[in-house]
Amino acid sequence: MPIERIDDPADLRLADYRDLTDVALRRVLEPAGGLYIAESAKVIGRAVAAGHRPRSVLVQEKWLDDVLPVAGGAPVYVVPADVAEQLTGYAVHRGALAAMHRPTPPPVQDVLAGARLVVVLEDIVDHANIGAAFRGAAGLGADAVLVSPRCADPLYRRSVRVSMGTVFQVPWTRMPEWPDAAGILHDAGFHIAALALADDAVPLDVFAAERPPRVALMLGAEGDGLSRRALQAADTVVTIPMAGRVDSLNVAAASAVALWALR
Repeated sequence: MPIERIDDPADLRLADYRDLTDVALRRVLEPAGGLYIAESAKVIGRAVAAGHRPRSVLVQEKWLDDVLPVAGGAPVYVVPADVAEQLTGYAVHRGALAAMHRPTPPPVQDVLAGARLVVVLEDIVDHANIGAAFRGAAGLGADAVLVSPRCADPLYRRSVRVSMGTVFQVPWTRMPEWPDAAGILHDAGFHIAALALADDAVPLDVFAAERPPRVALMLGAEGDGLSRRALQAADTVVTIPMAGRVDSLNVAAASAVALWALR
C-alpha cells in the first residue's frame, strides 16, 4: 500500500479530513459524498472487518505500525501532530483517522429478518447518545437498530467512537416516516413498545414478564421524547419505574435498562 508523508495541511490529498469540527457541514457532506470518518486503529480495524472499505488513512508516525494491518490497501498519509491538528481542528489523540466509503443502507425488511428484539431510535440528535445506544444494543442482545429519518448519523465520528465500533457489529438501517414504519414492523410480526411517560404506561418489569415474541423497543429524542405519531403507532407504552423524584433516565441509559430487562 502507498505510504505518503505530507507536511502541508492544505495538501489536496487531505481534503476528506479538513475541518471535522464543523458538525453541521459534515452531516451534509458525509452522506452525500459517500464517506464517514473512523477514528483509531481499533475502530478502523472493526470497520474493515465488517466489510467497509477505507478510501485513505491519516496517521501520525508513531501509530503507523498499528494502522498498516487495517488499512486495507488504501493510501496511508503520514503527517506530523501539528499538521493533523491544523487539518482537523482538534488534537487527534488516537493517532489515526480513516475516510471510509459509506455502505448502502440495507432495506428495513432485510434488517428485521430473523430479529426478535429491535431498538428503534426516533429523532435522537446527540451523537454520543447514538453511540451509547448502539453499544448497549450490542452488549445486551438487541438484534438490530432502526433509526428515524431525522436521527443523527450512527456513522458520524463521535457516534462510532462512543459505540466502541459496535455500529459495525449491530445490523441497522434508516426506517421511513410513521405510519409507514409501523406498518413494516407490524407486517414483520413485531409488537411496538414505546418507552415513555404516560398515565396508562405499563411498568417495564410487568411488560418483560409477559413479553411478546418479537419486540421493537422505541425511544425518542432527548427532552421531548417520542413524537405523537410514534406514540400513536405503539402497541404498548412502557415506563421504567423511578425513585428519588426523578422522572426518567438519559435515553441511552434507558435503552440499556430496558434491553437488560427484555434480554
